[in-house]
Amino acid sequence: MKTLRVWAPNANRMAAQIGSRHLEMRKEGGEARGWWRISTPEIVTGADYAFLVDDDQKPLPDPRSQFQPYGVHGASRIVDHEAFSWSDQDFVAPSFSDAILFEIHVGTFTTEGTFDSAIERLDHLVELGVTHLELMPVAEFSGGRGWGYDGVDLFAPHHVYGGPAALKRLVNACHAKGLAVILDVVYNHFGPSGNYLSRFGPYLTNRYKTPWGSAVNLDGRGSDEVRRFFCDNASSWMRDYHIDGLRVDAVHAILDVSPRHFLEQLAQETSELACRIHRRLVLIAEDDRNDPRVATSIECGGYGFDAVWNEDFHHSLHTVLTDEQNGYYADFGKVKQLAKTLGHGFVYDGQYSEYRDRHHGKPAIVLSAHNFVGSIQNHDQVGNRAKGDRVSHLLSEARLKIGAAIVMLGPFVPMLFQGEEWAASTPFLYFTDHQEPELARAVSAGRRREFSAFGWNPEDTPDPQACDTFERSKLDWSELSCEPHYSMLEWYKRLARLRKKIPELRDGNLEHVTVTFNEDQRWLAMIRGPITIAINLGDRTCGVPFARTEPRSILAASNDDVVLDVEYVKLPRDSVAVIGPE
Repeated sequence: MKTLRVWAPNANRMAAQIGSRHLEMRKEGGEARGWWRISTPEIVTGADYAFLVDDDQKPLPDPRSQFQPYGVHGASRIVDHEAFSWSDQDFVAPSFSDAILFEIHVGTFTTEGTFDSAIERLDHLVELGVTHLELMPVAEFSGGRGWGYDGVDLFAPHHVYGGPAALKRLVNACHAKGLAVILDVVYNHFGPSGNYLSRFGPYLTNRYKTPWGSAVNLDGRGSDEVRRFFCDNASSWMRDYHIDGLRVDAVHAILDVSPRHFLEQLAQETSELACRIHRRLVLIAEDDRNDPRVATSIECGGYGFDAVWNEDFHHSLHTVLTDEQNGYYADFGKVKQLAKTLGHGFVYDGQYSEYRDRHHGKPAIVLSAHNFVGSIQNHDQVGNRAKGDRVSHLLSEARLKIGAAIVMLGPFVPMLFQGEEWAASTPFLYFTDHQEPELARAVSAGRRREFSAFGWNPEDTPDPQACDTFERSKLDWSELSCEPHYSMLEWYKRLARLRKKIPELRDGNLEHVTVTFNEDQRWLAMIRGPITIAINLGDRTCGVPFARTEPRSILAASNDDVVLDVEYVKLPRDSVAVIGPE
C-alpha cells in the first residue's frame, strides 16, 4: 500500500481525489507540522490524483507533482522513478574546468520540440566539441510553448516536451555520448498561471518584492519546509533524472536574511548528494550583483557554487563588437573594459555604474577563471531584444569570428547558445502561451513597455502570445550545409579543438592571463601560455605586438591577409589571429 503526502499547513481539512473518489487525509503528528497523508491501494504508478483543500471542491495539483499530463491546472500523475532502465553506470561527467557548454531551449531546438527529438541532434554537439548540454527550464509551465521561467510544478518535466520518461531518455542518451547535462531551474518566483501553492502553505511572502511579484518565503514563518521543497527539487533532478548540475536563475532575486543563506544550504546538500551517488555535480548561478561570494567556497565564507554567468564579460564583448550603448550597455563599450574582464573577471568590482547610478560589484580576486561562464550570447541577451536578434544579425562574419575566438579561447568556461555555432538566421524571440485572456494581454503589453529603455519601437515587438512568434524561433538545421553557415561552424570546431589540445587555454589562473590593448587603434592581444590571441577592431590594418620567445606560426586566423612580422602580427581590420609555437 502506497502513501500520498502533502504539506498544507494552511488547510483545516484535506482530501485526495483519485479517480471519482474523494478520500479524507489525516494530519501527521510530531515534527511533521502541516503534513497530511493517506494510504490506499489505489495509489499506483500511472494513477491520476489531485487534492481538495477545506471545502473547496476544485481539485488542485500536488505541489510536488512528478508529472502534469494535462497541464498546470490538471490532475497530477504518480511516477515510479525506479522503473526506468538506465545504462549510464560508467558515465563520468567531464571536469567543469574542461567544459564547453551549449544552451538549448527544448521547444525550439528541433522542429518537433521534444526531449526525444533532441536526441537526434546530439552527434552534432559531440562533433562540435561540446561537453555539457544545458537545458533551459523544463518544469511544467502554462500552455504548450514558453521559455520555462514561469513554471509552477517544479518537479514535473513539461508534458509537451514528453514528460519524465522522455527527459530520462535524453539524459541517458547524452551520457552514452559523453555529454553531461545541466538543467536551468527557477527558485526565485513561480509563474502566474497554475500557481496554487499559497492554497497549501506559506510558499510566498509579501515582506520582499521581486520583478515578478511576491518573493519566495525562505526566512519567515514556515520557511523550513519551503527551503526543503526547493532543496528536494534540486536533489530530485540530479538523483532521479541523473542531471549533472543546475544553473540557478537570478539568484540576486532569492531573498534570504537567514544566517545560513538558502544558496549555501543548496550547495552543501548538492555536495553531500554527489558523495552519496558518486557523481560529479555542479551548480552555476546567474547573479546580477557581481558578488564573488556566490562562487566562493563555503569554507571561505561563500555560498559554495561552482560558477556564475559573467555578464560583464558578455556586455564588454558585445559592445566593442556592436558599438551598442543603449540600456545597460551604457556602462560598457571600451576595449580596456574587455581587457579588464579577461584578466580580472569583473569590470565593475566596486566602480561607479552610470546605468545603476551607484557603485557596483566587488573584486573577484579569490575566484578562478573556471568560476565564470563566458558567452557572446545566451537566451536572455538574444530573446530580450525586441526582434530576438542574434549577434549574427548584428555583426559581419569577420566580427562574429572575432567574438567566437575570444569566447572559446578566453579564460572563462565557454557557453554557446543553440545555433550560434553556425550563425543561425532564425531569431530567438520571447514567446508564451497563457490560456487566460487577461494575463495574455498583460504579458504582451508589458513586453512592449520593457523595450523603451533600449530605444526600440514597441510596435516592432512580435506578440509573445502569437504562435508564429514561437514557430519563427525554431532552428533551421538545413542551414548547416550552406554558406556562410558551414564556414562559421568549421571555425567553431577549429577553436574547440584548439581549446582541447592546448592545456594553457584551459588554465583557470587569471594571473596567467596577460592582456595588452590600444584603445585608440582598438586592438587587443591576450597571451595564454604559448598562445597569443590578437584581434583588430579598428578601421585599418595595424601591427599588434606579441611575445616572440620561440618560433611562432599562425594556428588560426579569420583573414587570409594576417601576417607575422618579427615581433608584430599585422592584422587587417576586423580580424583575429591565434599565434603559437610552430
